[in-house]
Amino acid sequence: MRVFDYVIVGAGFAGSVMAERLASDGGKSVLLVDRRNHVGGNAYDYYDDAGVLVHKYGPHVFHTNSERVFRYLSRFTTWRPYVHRVLAHVDGRLLPFPINLDTVNALYGTALNESELEAYFASVAEPVSAIRNSEQAIVSRVGRDLYEKFFRHYTKKQWGCEAAELDASVIARIPVRTDRDDRYFTDRYQVMPSNGYTAMFTRMLSHSNIVTVLNADFRDVRRAVRYDNVIYTGAIDEYFDQRYGQLPYRSLKFVHRTLPQPVFQPVAVVNYPQDRDYTRVTEYKHLTGQHHAMTSITYEYPQDAREPYYPVPRAENAQLYKRYRELAAMTANVHFVGRLATYQYYNMDQVVAQALCTYAKISEAHDEAKAV
Repeated sequence: MRVFDYVIVGAGFAGSVMAERLASDGGKSVLLVDRRNHVGGNAYDYYDDAGVLVHKYGPHVFHTNSERVFRYLSRFTTWRPYVHRVLAHVDGRLLPFPINLDTVNALYGTALNESELEAYFASVAEPVSAIRNSEQAIVSRVGRDLYEKFFRHYTKKQWGCEAAELDASVIARIPVRTDRDDRYFTDRYQVMPSNGYTAMFTRMLSHSNIVTVLNADFRDVRRAVRYDNVIYTGAIDEYFDQRYGQLPYRSLKFVHRTLPQPVFQPVAVVNYPQDRDYTRVTEYKHLTGQHHAMTSITYEYPQDAREPYYPVPRAENAQLYKRYRELAAMTANVHFVGRLATYQYYNMDQVVAQALCTYAKISEAHDEAKAV
């Protein structure tokens, strides 16, 4: 029976960063386990039958303000500069999103300037004394009509419930601008890995101290090896056999299409917040910069959790998670890292930062133990 210092469950960003740090910096032996047949988690990309590089689980655009995170990942990839721009199909037109000056002028046939748009927002906003949910978060900024056109139905499709039932943080993540800035993100670093995410993860996990086992369940693997510690990046309620009940997650269905044409749409992502069953369509060549005679796109359909993707940010879910978090705190030699394990709606860079911080704490504790 082989012995490892650490078993890591999940080969996405959280698990892969932890594996790399523990192996290369900590000198630990690591067994990395994933149920899927690939590394990279939801950021996994591959060349489809037409030879187009696509993201299997929908678009993943890397952006961060953290120099530490950017420098760390730069050890394993070079980057392609990429500024993400999104259009929304509203009232039969493609309009810039997040909402900005051009969005409002095109939608309503106006010619407002920045100060006039600020005054317009103030005139239609519905102020509340304390913002308690996502509907209030946007209606208090831009009023009811823009909320209905851009947010309400999209949110209902994405989360399976009304915006009024979701924590304010969901829609508060999306800016509203009074200038013409049409960038989706404003982070300091906005890039894509030059050769794709999978190539980056492959380099990250190439250390000789890391053994990667795919198509494997932790419950089966744990009986076949000996180990001292666990890094768990899966759904926290699953680790504890849903002792307190199942935490709600939202899932996605992806329908991929390859088309005999070089371009399908003007930007990588077009949102459909009104009349379609899907929420958005992604065309990957905009993201990757690949030149190809054909193009591949993905229609994204949110659905109830079959495979968990997003924790559902509602008050009652936060309370249930708190019980699992308390249970996790009492579980010796197991660290819970990542979006599913901490029931947080994290971006990729936030997951990397959390994993780096977790490793730093482990390393510090190990050094203190050696000094005693």
